[in-house]
Amino acid sequence: MRTPLGLLIAMVFVACGWILDLTTTVAPNWRTIHNISGHPEDLVLHQGIWDICRSFTASRDVLCNHEDIEYFNNQIIEIARRMMLANLIVTLIGLCVVTIGTHCWTNKPRLSVGALGGLLIFSSGVLAIIPVAWYHHILTFINSPSSDIRVGYCIVLGYTGGIIEVLAGLAMFGGLYQGQCHGGKSGEGGAGNIGRSDSQPHPKSDGHGSARRSRASSVPYALESLKQEVNFWRGKTSSASKTL
Repeated sequence: MRTPLGLLIAMVFVACGWILDLTTTVAPNWRTIHNISGHPEDLVLHQGIWDICRSFTASRDVLCNHEDIEYFNNQIIEIARRMMLANLIVTLIGLCVVTIGTHCWTNKPRLSVGALGGLLIFSSGVLAIIPVAWYHHILTFINSPSSDIRVGYCIVLGYTGGIIEVLAGLAMFGGLYQGQCHGGKSGEGGAGNIGRSDSQPHPKSDGHGSARRSRASSVPYALESLKQEVNFWRGKTSSASKTL
């Protein structure tokens, strides 16, 4: 069986969404904090769910592993960690299941298994969207040393990766499930047609074969007529000679 092109494209999109979610998980840029009192004006604080970094706009120096116990003790941080890790794991499992269900090295694919993989990928996208949307919703309510709080690029990447996985998972599940249903119906119809064709054969007429058979049957008839005519004239000639 050749793997459908649409399925391959969906799997590529899922892989891209997984990379975006991985970046969202590990990068310390869920939000940025500017204009922190008591610090240089060009100081920018980058906060993620695993790490916090400090950078300065006047230079390219970035200092990470900044400790902020109060920030990491927020409920959303722990929930986001678990759900993003679950997203990464479930996405990989879903890709493996889809690959097993629609593998191209056998003639009979397991479409139901592939559809289950699409459902897992859809669920993984939901696992990514929920913590990102929640964090975005309470962005300004999480304790911060400044009121100048801005959305980090991880929020955008998380939304994008989760939506890609949701859409690709739905496409896989719908396409493979529909293929499974149509495949079963066509299989039943095919079996019925085969049985009917065996019990009630309908031979097709061949025009050329009929013509050849008609010509072949007419030749002996013509020869027989010719023989009868020759015998008739022979008999007539012999009777005339006897009379003379």
